[in-house]
Amino acid sequence: MIDRIGRAVATGAGRALGAGMATLASVRRPHPVHPHGVVLHGTVRRSGTALRTGIAWIDEAEPEPIRVIARASRSVGVPVPLPDVVGLAARFEAAEGRADLQLASTGAAWPWRFALLAHRSPSRAHLGSLLPYRSPSGPVLLGARTLAPSDLPSHPEQLAERLALEPWRLELLVARPRGAWHAFGELELRREPGPLDPLLRFDAGRHPLPGARQYDWVRRLRQPSYDRVQRGAAR
Repeated sequence: MIDRIGRAVATGAGRALGAGMATLASVRRPHPVHPHGVVLHGTVRRSGTALRTGIAWIDEAEPEPIRVIARASRSVGVPVPLPDVVGLAARFEAAEGRADLQLASTGAAWPWRFALLAHRSPSRAHLGSLLPYRSPSGPVLLGARTLAPSDLPSHPEQLAERLALEPWRLELLVARPRGAWHAFGELELRREPGPLDPLLRFDAGRHPLPGARQYDWVRRLRQPSYDRVQRGAAR
């Protein structure tokens, strides 16, 4: 009974979010959310972690760098210098196929790791997955925090100029929903020549990290809005 109620609540909330996203997509294209961003390129190196999740891609070290393409963005699109929710999405190719990682600025401690928080600088934001992944050992959250530089600008064009000169280094993190954060790798991003913000779509639900899975209630909650955005952008 509790499971059925939970699925029904998640389904209803997901449909409501999807409808809202469709309305927003009709007036703000191609990005109804995260409208202003910059595309970056870089690498991820995995160092492994003492927190055994059962997901080998997180648990096991792999010193060979993996190429990634990423997009840093301001989620709501309020004018700079007002604070905004910071978004960071990254994509890479694994043996299982495409994998997307999507993070947004949240709190680091319980329960604020499940709440979006606005920041003026990406450097000062704790970035989190907000919703848990399903691992063989139970639910886990992913996150990232800046190692350097400590004063990145928020405006996409200024951020692009800065990251053309020096890389953005982030520590990749994993945690239980109420547990401490543990490092498992490092993400390094740079700005390369090319368009500032070509159209890229990320979907961590359909393209999760290797070995990670999505809870049914998470899928019901998030996927309708992602699907509405994808369809709206294709029109």
